[in-house]
Amino acid sequence: MNATMLRAPRTIALSALAALSLALTAPVAADAAKINTKVNATLKDFRENTPPKVQRYVATAKGVLVFPDVIKAGIGIGGEYGEGALLVGNKVVDYYSVAGASIGFQLGAQSRAQIILFMTPKALQSFRASKGWKAGVDGSVALITLGAGGEVLTPDADKQAVLGFVYGATGLMYNLNFEGQKFTKIKP
Repeated sequence: MNATMLRAPRTIALSALAALSLALTAPVAADAAKINTKVNATLKDFRENTPPKVQRYVATAKGVLVFPDVIKAGIGIGGEYGEGALLVGNKVVDYYSVAGASIGFQLGAQSRAQIILFMTPKALQSFRASKGWKAGVDGSVALITLGAGGEVLTPDADKQAVLGFVYGATGLMYNLNFEGQKFTKIKP
């Protein structure tokens, strides 16, 4: 066996170890006051810096799930984690964590905010009744993309039951979506 053939399994093992270590060192749930402060600041910034159509989506949503800091990191194998709150009628009703793992082309780390809007009472009820809601399995999240002029580019966005926004992404990461993420109720 040559040196290159020996490096591949070692690289895969190190990548798996890094992803596992990220998952195992996920922060212990923050206290409710800290989560509330971050959620309110993120939502305020989001509302102030998005076009009017997006602001209308937020205003008409039956529930707004806000994760101010979702940390995603990976080298071939990746993991992500964040904590946030569900608001109904502008009041926090529950706290959630989001976690996920992925395999594929990825290199780097990023922190981003995620905002998920439940546009129908049925979509909100289904989310709240679940014991661990998975995006793409228990419900589809339409990732909203905006054009240069602020227009919504996602087809049929007005007809979707659940809308998702990735907001304020920093750092380098190739894959931005909600697929495979699991949302679990927590008690901070």
